Amino acid sequence: MKKHQLKLSDIYLELKTDPKSGLTTDQVAALQEEKGLNKFDEEKKDTAIQRIAHHLKDFTSVILLAAGFIALYSAFMPNSPKGFTDAVVIFGIVILNITLAVRQEMGAEKALESLKRMTAQMTTVIRDGKRQTIDAQELVPGDILTLESGDMIPADARIIKSSSLKVDESILTGESVPVDKDANIVVRENALLGDQLNMIFSGCLIINGKAKAVVIETGMTTEMGKIAGLLNDTKKERTPLQQKMDRLCKAICVIALISGGLLFLLQSFFIKIDLIDRLMSSVALAVAAIPEGLPIVVTITLAYGVLTMAKKHAIIRKIPAVETLGSASVICSDKTGTLTMNRMTIQRVWATGHDPVDAQKKFNHEQLRVLEMMSLASNATITMHDGEEREIGDPTETAIIRLLKNKNIEKEELDHTFPRVHEIPFDSDRKLMTTVHKLGNPDGNAQYISITKGAFDRIPIDADSVCFDTAKTIHDEFAHDALRVLSVAYKYYDTLPESMDVDELENNLTFAGFVGMIDPPRPESREAVRIAKEAGIKTVMITGDHAATASAIAQEIGILSEGERVITGTELATMSQQDLTAVVRECSVYARVTPEDKIRIVQAWQSHDEVVAMTGDGVNDAPALKAADVGVAMGSGTDVSKNSSDIILTDDNFASIVAAVSEGRRVYDNIRKVLISLVPSNIAEIVVMILGFLIWKVTPLAAIQLLFINVVADGIPDLCMCRERLEPDAMKRKPISKKASVFAFGMGTRTVVAAVVFTIVSMLGYYIGSNFAIGNIAPSEAVGMTMAYITLAGASVINILNVRSFNKSLITIGFTSNKLLFGGICLSLSLVAATALVPGIREVFHCSPLSLFHWLIMIFMAISPIIVVETMKWFIRRKNPAAAAAPR
Repeated sequence: MKKHQLKLSDIYLELKTDPKSGLTTDQVAALQEEKGLNKFDEEKKDTAIQRIAHHLKDFTSVILLAAGFIALYSAFMPNSPKGFTDAVVIFGIVILNITLAVRQEMGAEKALESLKRMTAQMTTVIRDGKRQTIDAQELVPGDILTLESGDMIPADARIIKSSSLKVDESILTGESVPVDKDANIVVRENALLGDQLNMIFSGCLIINGKAKAVVIETGMTTEMGKIAGLLNDTKKERTPLQQKMDRLCKAICVIALISGGLLFLLQSFFIKIDLIDRLMSSVALAVAAIPEGLPIVVTITLAYGVLTMAKKHAIIRKIPAVETLGSASVICSDKTGTLTMNRMTIQRVWATGHDPVDAQKKFNHEQLRVLEMMSLASNATITMHDGEEREIGDPTETAIIRLLKNKNIEKEELDHTFPRVHEIPFDSDRKLMTTVHKLGNPDGNAQYISITKGAFDRIPIDADSVCFDTAKTIHDEFAHDALRVLSVAYKYYDTLPESMDVDELENNLTFAGFVGMIDPPRPESREAVRIAKEAGIKTVMITGDHAATASAIAQEIGILSEGERVITGTELATMSQQDLTAVVRECSVYARVTPEDKIRIVQAWQSHDEVVAMTGDGVNDAPALKAADVGVAMGSGTDVSKNSSDIILTDDNFASIVAAVSEGRRVYDNIRKVLISLVPSNIAEIVVMILGFLIWKVTPLAAIQLLFINVVADGIPDLCMCRERLEPDAMKRKPISKKASVFAFGMGTRTVVAAVVFTIVSMLGYYIGSNFAIGNIAPSEAVGMTMAYITLAGASVINILNVRSFNKSLITIGFTSNKLLFGGICLSLSLVAATALVPGIREVFHCSPLSLFHWLIMIFMAISPIIVVETMKWFIRRKNPAAAAAPR
């Protein structure tokens, strides 16, 4: 049997403890040796050296390192004409890429440290028959705890006895209302955590009352410890972009190896050159295949997205999450504090003899009187502290006082006018609270009023009265709307009764009315859900709250539609993962779920290749936040949830998620544009190197020229592409599938066409420079290599103008509409020209002086990609006129 079902006597026997004297010192020492301390295991983290080593194993880094060492070896060869420039440039690129990657990753996970800080530092126990205050880490199963209001519970425990005990379990279960605990209640075997009313759990807070309890579990075996274990065991999936980039890089690396190997074999069989020169040429070709600047450009583009999102109240903890959120197809959202206000609020009030009234409307005397009596029978307060309101006490009571303040009535004034002379505290058995007050303005002969507040079914009303039938009907209407009902009744006294006990004060009452309250949806939630739906994103509610409450909120904000299912944690417990995966698309609301259930739901969606975003703010959300493709925590949430997340919303606004999604889509689109800009030049470089050797027995481009094109010439304008605006239709199209290639939707064709044009103009440049005398410059291999390099570099840089729009003409968009990009293109072209014009630099880049006519020919060939692509766009628009009108 489970601990919440066992008799207390059986628990004492099993744990070898005594409820009066507790454990002995020897027992504690033995148990600490056996069970360990009451703390969480720590997750081992990679050191900076390990992170660097991991990135050095990356194939791109290996190729570049090989090229660097060959260049370095060549520089040390006797009588070598080569200097150290090539080696320095190559090693510099490797260092820059790894530095950026490691700095990004050094934001280490801190979830377990936060969980440790949540454990109470000191607690009171009974040991050796004496009350002692000890470090909470020293607790062991069998210890007898004594707890009171305000205490943080240090371990999972079974209640021995309690008085008016209320516990805030929202960080564990997600339920926004404090739970009434009772040592004597009988709990069913399969009861969920939120329904185990004879148990208290580590990390939760005592809101009201006192308790004596026996420790059942400590450390990693507590419910909070299990969450810590889930955080350790849950592995973060690579983002969709990372997966696509991995596949692309593998393909590029295979091409690089094959191309380099082919060139090495061709040089070995057809011409006689030194081994070092053959290796350098082969490695240069491998370098040509790899877009070395791509990791830097992607990182900077994502980083700019981080800055933009910060202005929209979203702090990015892990840079790839920017793009991942843009690809999200499912948002699994916690209810409490995310979709709702996390603040109980009165929605409707009913006073006997009147119709129910919405809380926002003007109240009559009887309706105000219901609120005033409830306020007098409440112990909560709302005070001002440093200009901000601070609510202290039970959330249902603070809801009463808040509404009263909105009606311009202060609780302090009521308390002064009707001073309290007696109180019977709330009891979980009675579910009632009674207070007695002296009347400031006596009504007739009455001098005192007794006010009883509590559950509707516990306040004695004559079942034969008309009032009962009316009250029952209205109560059921409130309950149908998932409103939590709190009732109030009263009794007048001329003098105080001799016995002010329950039997006297809580019988023969006059029923006054009740209020209906709920933790309401955030005002912006409905619109955010609608926009998400329009963008092809399904919103799913996952909560620890009751099914009726969750369903009402979900229907109100548009999450739950007709025909969609609501599933409880009890139902989930009977379903296999395969069964859940089969029905997950039909379910929009999950209620009374555990942290393990949340992970199962996320994984069920992921098994359908959906990109899942999970939002939440409590400890119970942390494992699922980590398991999701992107975890979104609320800024006001626990440190545990924030440190397990990828993104933190500083304004706790669900609508900010939608804004973050749109920014993510902008970033993803811009990264695709960068790829479509970079890859054609890499393909062209490979073809030019191999065809050039087959035709002329030389490689038309040098390694340092290839690196300069890939990193500097292409890199500068591509970095500026991060500022390209959001496509107007971005939030009206479906999310891009995980399986979709970055070259999908016609981008592959565009890439091939550009690569063919680059190859033709580059080869033509080499042929002209090496075969024709122009001006006073004689033809030579050096002139041909210079023309091939300048033409390819210029065409590659100018091509970025083509990728700004898939259908619209560049003339329509405007050359300077993205001023930063236009400036980057001008700067890049200037630097390319400088490598061929400036003495000293020209020699480093293996360039030769050229005439004005050479430059005019190269300029014409460099702009040819714009002519070709603009012609393609014209044919697309002519074939499909809708494409011309469509947003770019």
